[in-house]
Amino acid sequence: MTKPRVLSGIQPSGKLHLGNLIGALENWVKMQAQYDCFFEIADLHALTTGYDNPKGFRQAVLEVAIDLLSVGIDPKKSTVFVQSDVPEHCELHLLLSMITPLPWLERVPTYKGKIEELKGKDLGTYGFLGYPVLQAADILIYKAAAVPVGQDQLPHLELTREIARRFNFFYGPVFPEPKDVLTPVPVLPGLDGKKMSKSYGNTIALSDSPAELTKKVLSMITDPARVKKTDKGHPEICPVFAYHKIFNPEMVSKISAQCQAAELGCVECKKILAEALSKYLTPVWERRAHIAGNRGQLEAILRDGAGRAQAIARVTLDEVKDAMGLK
Repeated sequence: MTKPRVLSGIQPSGKLHLGNLIGALENWVKMQAQYDCFFEIADLHALTTGYDNPKGFRQAVLEVAIDLLSVGIDPKKSTVFVQSDVPEHCELHLLLSMITPLPWLERVPTYKGKIEELKGKDLGTYGFLGYPVLQAADILIYKAAAVPVGQDQLPHLELTREIARRFNFFYGPVFPEPKDVLTPVPVLPGLDGKKMSKSYGNTIALSDSPAELTKKVLSMITDPARVKKTDKGHPEICPVFAYHKIFNPEMVSKISAQCQAAELGCVECKKILAEALSKYLTPVWERRAHIAGNRGQLEAILRDGAGRAQAIARVTLDEVKDAMGLK
């Protein structure tokens, strides 16, 4: 029985971090058992905001590939590839842009949100505005049955469906409408208590060493109302406690009670968390060291993935061009 196909991607715009791990990557690993998975390293998407600083771009792509493999993405089960290695994405993006109304792009919620998040950067470009069309091309060129998304990404996927419907209306039924696979995304604050984001520089990277991880954890902000150890804490508003709930669940009740009773200080609480995180990430670190030490094998995996992806993308693009009268 053929497995339904899914497509998802991640940008090489910075080091992957714990937020990426629990928000997407761990779910990707589980999906490999149920789906025919296509995972792209979306370097073209990264250019929409990082166009002015391409230095080291290829190395960033390889680092993301290492992270994907180290968390358990298996190239024997999934197709792992770099977006720009499959130029059919770009051609379909161009063709879909011909039929996509401008107001559809301007209403995407993340459009203004990203501009606000990256204040000071010129995002008044065609590429940034057209980001959702390229994303639609990524999905539709593989005729993905489903796309794993969080709640905040649903508008992007609905736009993909709208573009597919518009294309099919004009030219005939080429594209299926992909369904969403909603994935619960645990709230993981950054080191400063804000949302964990590469843009904010408040992340714990998967590639951080044990020493770097410990240093970052010890720098985390805690309950702002707790000044001294003798003050009773409020775990529900403490970023460190949010990590314990995800990465150290067996000790949550004890830590909560001791914090509220002023029996456990913040420094000690952070040390316990650092140990729990190190234990959690040790298998990832071990796999990462092995993969990073074999650059040739890594490049081969990406070449093979691109070849498998391109074989499917070329067939879809031929259908598209035939439907549009271009063949």
